[in-house]
Amino acid sequence: MQQTIARELKIEGVGLHSGVTSTLILKPAEVNTGIVFVRSDIENARPITATFDNVIDTKNCTCIGYDKSNMVSTIEHLMSALYIMQIDNVIVEVSALEMPIIDGSAQTFLQKLQEVGVTKQNTSKKYIKVLKKVEVSDDKGNTVSLEPADDLYINFVIEFPSKIVGRQEFDGPINQEIFKKEIAPCRTFCEKYQIDYLRSIGLIKGGSLENGVVLDGDTILNPGGFKVKNECVNHKVLDAIGDMYTAGLPVLGKLKAYKTGHYHNNLILKALFADTTNYQIIEKE
Repeated sequence: MQQTIARELKIEGVGLHSGVTSTLILKPAEVNTGIVFVRSDIENARPITATFDNVIDTKNCTCIGYDKSNMVSTIEHLMSALYIMQIDNVIVEVSALEMPIIDGSAQTFLQKLQEVGVTKQNTSKKYIKVLKKVEVSDDKGNTVSLEPADDLYINFVIEFPSKIVGRQEFDGPINQEIFKKEIAPCRTFCEKYQIDYLRSIGLIKGGSLENGVVLDGDTILNPGGFKVKNECVNHKVLDAIGDMYTAGLPVLGKLKAYKTGHYHNNLILKALFADTTNYQIIEKE
């Protein structure tokens, strides 16, 4: 059955790129609402459903909206936690342009959702079942595909010149146990040399070692080091789960990604939905 949160939930924090403090208020929603974001700082703001066709920017995060006057950025970590908690319907009020980054992972979102719990609703849950393989690639050799599977399964490979990262691979099913232990704690990451550039174009104003992993060659600058093995690729998986949930329903399929990101995640969903023979909407027994 479909589910919503059992009661209202409030989360506050600083936006990674904007540096602006943002307050989230998550509210229970009726069946078939989906995941809907509303800018509470904009009078009579038009609600934004978190679907792939409402994604308007994928540079360093996933951003949904209609234009720059009504948009919400960096939704992927919350979306990932909502997916794994099997929450189908929720209204997310956001008091600023950007979602709170918290510690750069999905752990706080997951914990808060677990604390409030879920309520089963009186309508059957629906899924998007991938029926045949769909693949997209770019001119840099980065590729992503979706193919049939009974549940969400992800194979993700990254390759970085830094020895501390190098080639990392995640390969496995996405379930609550794996998500809680191996994926939810994984933080966003970048190389030290990227920080000056990102700040020069007005990004990561709220970034620090408190909300992201910073790599300097073969050294990690965060005092505690990595939280889990292969934290970098697992964070990419975290992002991918959240991005896949912008399909509008949970996806039953295998996502295979090689050196990709938010842009490619959105691209593969566009390719999937471009042909109705690629998928089927089902109720899973």
